[in-house]
Amino acid sequence: MHSCSELCKDLFRKWAKLDDSCFSVETVSGGITNLLLKVSVKEESGDNVAVTVRLYGPNTEYVIDRERELQAIKYLSAAGFGAKLLGVFGNGMVQSFINARTLTPLDMRKPKLAAEIAKQLRRFHQVEIPGPKEPQLWVDMFKFFEKACALRFEDPDKQRIYETISFKEVHKEATQLKELTELFSAPVVFAHNDLLSGNLMLNDEQDKLYIIDFEYGSYNYRGFDIGNHFNEYAGYECDYSLYPSKEEQYHFLRHYLQPEKPYEARMSPIDFDYLGYFFWRYNEYKKQKEKCFSLAQSDLSGSRTV
Repeated sequence: MHSCSELCKDLFRKWAKLDDSCFSVETVSGGITNLLLKVSVKEESGDNVAVTVRLYGPNTEYVIDRERELQAIKYLSAAGFGAKLLGVFGNGMVQSFINARTLTPLDMRKPKLAAEIAKQLRRFHQVEIPGPKEPQLWVDMFKFFEKACALRFEDPDKQRIYETISFKEVHKEATQLKELTELFSAPVVFAHNDLLSGNLMLNDEQDKLYIIDFEYGSYNYRGFDIGNHFNEYAGYECDYSLYPSKEEQYHFLRHYLQPEKPYEARMSPIDFDYLGYFFWRYNEYKKQKEKCFSLAQSDLSGSRTV
């Protein structure tokens, strides 16, 4: 509490002389790579204002390009996405507070919300961010892979589970996927890359949806961003019976394509079962691989014969 108030005083001159009693701090639910705090401030005028202080988790710089994130926030905020960036400090940032609730995986599949997410994601994908525009999917994936191969866990049970992972097999699968995707002329956009329920917020009174947290954002394949969002219907428990049906996927894609009318396991201290999450998602990938590869290769064969 004390350090948070001191931080705000250092960053914002108008609060520099306020007593610590004018500040109150509460934890906000949300990210698994950050600690999010709501700081409420009673100003000299008597007005009550709130900001969000986002503290980066230790070692998250190994998987997140903070420079890329800060650049993206500037342009995405100007386009109306997420919270406004108010200040930056050594291990975090201060942003405007969004008065809204975080969605749940079950919220995302509600037809009205799914349609709005699709429309907003289309707008998000239209934002131009300066810099190289090559898709980063495989660059980032193989970077994460190299780091994952070198992990060691202090907990012997976790280390035992970790040692059951066949990194040779995972590398082979990733390479096969990379080679297949390179055969398509897939559209490349600035993608969110982490569009799970925790990064979607809704103000129920105003019926306003917010896409937040751009720390994994980069230029990437448009289809990856949409497909990854569909994966998130399964939630952290990876219940793939909740994966969207064809009808639900078509509903999302129709609203995405329809123009709007003019009117990290060892490295993270956060209590999350990254190893279990890896196995749930990797096993589901293996279950779906044959069907998806067959569809892709069929599509490529059709393209060549046209």
